[in-house]
Amino acid sequence: MLRQSKKAPVTDKSQEAVLRESQQIIRAILDAVPARIFWKDKNLIYLGCNAPFARDAGFSDPAEVVGKDDYQMAWRDQAESYRSDDRQVIESGRSKLLIEEPQTTPDGKVITLLTSKVPLRRRNGEIFGVLGTYLDVTERARLMETVERQYAQFEAALANMVQGLLMYDSAGRLTVCNKRFAEMFGVPWERWEAAALGTTVSETMQLVEDWTHVALTNRPQVLAEHQNMVDRQRSGRNVFELSDGRTFSASFAPMADGGFVVTFEDITEQRRNQDQITHMAHYDALTDLPNRGQFYEKMDGLLERAPDCAAFAVLSIDLDHFKNVNDTLGHPIGDELLRAAADRMRGCVREGDIVARLGGDEFAILQLSFGRPQDATALASRLIETVTAPYQIDDHQVVVGTSIGIAIAPGDGTVPDQLMKNADLALYRCKAEGGNAYRFFEAQMDARMQERRALEIDLRKALLNDEFVLNYQPIVSLRTGRVNSCEALIRWHQPERGLVSPLDFISVAEETGLICPIGEWVLEQACADAVAWPEDIAVAANVSPIQFKAGNFFHVVTRALEKSGLPASRLELEITELVLMHDSKETLALLHKLKELGISIAMDDFGTGYSSIGYLRSFPFDRIKIDQSFIRDLPEREESLAILRAVVGLGSSLHIVTTAEGVETQSQLELLRTEGCTDVQGHFFSPPKPAAEMRELLASLHGRASAVA
Repeated sequence: MLRQSKKAPVTDKSQEAVLRESQQIIRAILDAVPARIFWKDKNLIYLGCNAPFARDAGFSDPAEVVGKDDYQMAWRDQAESYRSDDRQVIESGRSKLLIEEPQTTPDGKVITLLTSKVPLRRRNGEIFGVLGTYLDVTERARLMETVERQYAQFEAALANMVQGLLMYDSAGRLTVCNKRFAEMFGVPWERWEAAALGTTVSETMQLVEDWTHVALTNRPQVLAEHQNMVDRQRSGRNVFELSDGRTFSASFAPMADGGFVVTFEDITEQRRNQDQITHMAHYDALTDLPNRGQFYEKMDGLLERAPDCAAFAVLSIDLDHFKNVNDTLGHPIGDELLRAAADRMRGCVREGDIVARLGGDEFAILQLSFGRPQDATALASRLIETVTAPYQIDDHQVVVGTSIGIAIAPGDGTVPDQLMKNADLALYRCKAEGGNAYRFFEAQMDARMQERRALEIDLRKALLNDEFVLNYQPIVSLRTGRVNSCEALIRWHQPERGLVSPLDFISVAEETGLICPIGEWVLEQACADAVAWPEDIAVAANVSPIQFKAGNFFHVVTRALEKSGLPASRLELEITELVLMHDSKETLALLHKLKELGISIAMDDFGTGYSSIGYLRSFPFDRIKIDQSFIRDLPEREESLAILRAVVGLGSSLHIVTTAEGVETQSQLELLRTEGCTDVQGHFFSPPKPAAEMRELLASLHGRASAVA
């Protein structure tokens, strides 16, 4: 028999317990969620909240919030804004969702909230309040702000980069492109970005080419190099050229996610400047010929292949008398001459030969079209014929000679320095023999150069070791028969060489600059010796053009006079035309200054130079010395006699004393007297004598005065 169950009666007490339990569960849930939850009535008075909200408001228990409004909370500064939103929700009946707004915390910090608010309704739909919830999104907001700031910075950087930029993802597809790239390659930015995004590197290049009709001249190589960098995930750089002549540099940099960035820089101007600098480093600025460094580099490259390299010739070339052109016509004319000579040399060589300017008037040629010595001979002959032909530069017709030294590789040298040295030795030999010709290198030339170097070393020691002495040769007046001066002539007694002729060492002294200290010693010694002679006899000293150029010659002369006590009127300086050919204005000023002291100035070796008569007009010389080369053949040679008469006549007209050098015979003496020469000098009277013998010599010549006059 079925028994009917009986339902326990529900009492008020049990219903309250259930309700209380439900409320506790709801409260526990509300307090456990991270979101802040609150609800208010229509007057915007808090009816309740969860525990996190109460803590944000500065209370320990949600019950403490009930009955208060926002002005009583920690966020009183934002109260009006919150209440305005609440009223809008209540009055409109519409929710406000996910609003970002600030809130002040009890400790005074301002945080960022993400708030949502909905209307509270009764069962009949009547709105009696507002329910709200919010999350603290301060960190997220800060992060978003940072991201936005970084993005803005990124956008600004992209927009202001001087380089073009392309960024590709790990799949090799374009994701970012800046406007500068479009500007650099001449593509329209408005259309370019949309068209290019998503393309591969190859497709990007093709797109540029299609839009601009400008192609990469080395596209396969560029793509291959790029792919190699992608595969190896290493940074790198390549350079490519466009068909319009521009040059770009592309720098590749991998990214951590597998993508990569490529930046582009237009280096056309940089490359052009670099090429120009490189050209300037290897080519002569005046003639645009290869310079010394480039010439040696080419020669070194050829010699490195020795002994397998084919023979070739090196021609060392010098323009004879070029310095005279510079000194008389000026450096601009000299520069034009060098350019014109360089052009003529270019026209003389064959394809493959190299013409270079080594400096000054020094040129060189690498003759690679060489099979036998006759080829070098033919080229040298062409050069001499072509380069020495007259030049018309401005209003001047200029003529120079050409001296050439030739060395053949590898026989005359297997390294550039040796080969060039031997070609130079041949050149020096050629110039010593008069120039305007060519000479091949011979082994004995090197021996002569070694001897010259040894002579230079000994010459440097000579002053320190007192190896120089002065001899004196009298100059006799044909009118009185008496000695009126003596010329100081230097002699060198070298312990190992013996007596060295001035002809052998003066040129070396001038080339090395040693002539200045030697000349200073000569002046001081000659003045000191002359003090012991009779007061009516002067001393004459030769002066080199190098001494005049030194800049201190006036001081050297005055110091020699002061140290010795010799009156300036008893000193005569003998110069040649070469002194006046260099910086003639400054030289003439110095000569006038010396003459004002009372020093006599003589023109030595008259008639052997280029324009002696012009110099006689420009300066009041006291004496003209007729070179012994004109006296030697008297009276037999008519040309010498004609020159003698012309010079003596010129001296008489200008009231300048004329002195004939190299008089050795009675017949020469009588002829000179007949022609009206003023003074004579030579072995007929006496060879040069040491200072110690001069008193006796002068006394004996004084006794012969009546016989000479």
